[in-house]
Amino acid sequence: MMQLNISMPPALKEWVDSRLAQGRYTDAAEYLRDLVRRDKDGAEDDQRWLKTMIEEGLASGTIDAEPEDVIEEIIAEFPARNG
Repeated sequence: MMQLNISMPPALKEWVDSRLAQGRYTDAAEYLRDLVRRDKDGAEDDQRWLKTMIEEGLASGTIDAEPEDVIEEIIAEFPARNG
């Protein structure tokens, strides 16, 4: 395994220590590895979501209306959606 040394201000060190005191992690390295894993998983989830949204948008096709007309139509429908 690669070794990584980091410096952090006292306030962050106190935060890490408080997390360790809760007993979920045995040491700071375990805590930081967990944070990095969760960040990585979140980034991958974000990429999947964005890819899905792009695919959905591309699959929805295009409309011939002018953008301003579409916006006006959406605004006109908005009060109806809220009753």
